[in-house]
Amino acid sequence: MKKEAIILLNMGGPNNLHEVEMFLKNMFADKNILTMKSNVVRKLVGGLIVFNRTESSQEIYRQLGGKSPIVGHTKKLVDKLQKRLGEKFVVDFAMRYTPPFATEVIERLKSEEIDKIYLIPLYPQYSTTTTKSSLEDFEEAYHKSGGTALLVEIKHFFQNNTYNRAIIENIKKSVGDDEYRDFDIIFSAHGLPKKIVDAGDVYEKHVNRHVAILKEMMQEQGMAFHDVHLAYQSKVGRMEWLTPSLEDKLKTVRNRGVIIFPIAFTIDNSETDFELGVEYKEIAEELGFKEYRVCSCPNDSELFVDTLIELYEKMKS
Repeated sequence: MKKEAIILLNMGGPNNLHEVEMFLKNMFADKNILTMKSNVVRKLVGGLIVFNRTESSQEIYRQLGGKSPIVGHTKKLVDKLQKRLGEKFVVDFAMRYTPPFATEVIERLKSEEIDKIYLIPLYPQYSTTTTKSSLEDFEEAYHKSGGTALLVEIKHFFQNNTYNRAIIENIKKSVGDDEYRDFDIIFSAHGLPKKIVDAGDVYEKHVNRHVAILKEMMQEQGMAFHDVHLAYQSKVGRMEWLTPSLEDKLKTVRNRGVIIFPIAFTIDNSETDFELGVEYKEIAEELGFKEYRVCSCPNDSELFVDTLIELYEKMKS
């Protein structure tokens, strides 16, 4: 009997400290990340970045237990989705920069009679640096393998109501029994060089629309935060990036209580657990914030599983 496959795509993260250098090398060899036309220049610049960042990045992952949490969360999500869909489906995941790579997943698919492969990049908003990169990577590897299944893809899902309900639930958990008015909420998106946006990348537009949707949902549910903000994290290098930065934003909001939601991520990783949970927390404490809380990503929540099933059904129709 022919089966259908659902493959979740993400950027990945080191499974151990030895993979940190691999992660950085693969990321900064990606033409969608370093967009210079010359492969020689990209290799030179990428090599310098890897050389300068490997040791400090290893220390970050050492503090996270020697690996990124992204693979563990993704495995749990895949298991839940597989159980919900049953044996007529093959559910798996492929990472862009660390194992399991697309080639490894495609090799596993060869043992199954697959008619269609549904590709779901786990990035809520579209960007050439994430969505496009992951889709291209899998599709090129699949065609090189000689596979004959039909590939079906989705490019963004920030407007999906079930997904946004998952976000709202996590924000509510973070606030708990406290008063919403005692907190500002900052939706923190992963930064992007301005030149990539100026070249036509729609990421900033998608992030702005996503924040507007969530702001309306919070208002409808009486989640009356003192104020709602958007900021960008994870800047690298000297070039101009999207603003305001999260550090600058923290300096301008009322320093009583702040809730951070990582709006560009569906799965917790080093940027959420360490960058937001440790580094920016230290900044907030220095600025005098009495409460600084980071919401979890949807991870393997039932509402996120529901979301993925809805996305599959939308792609199928």
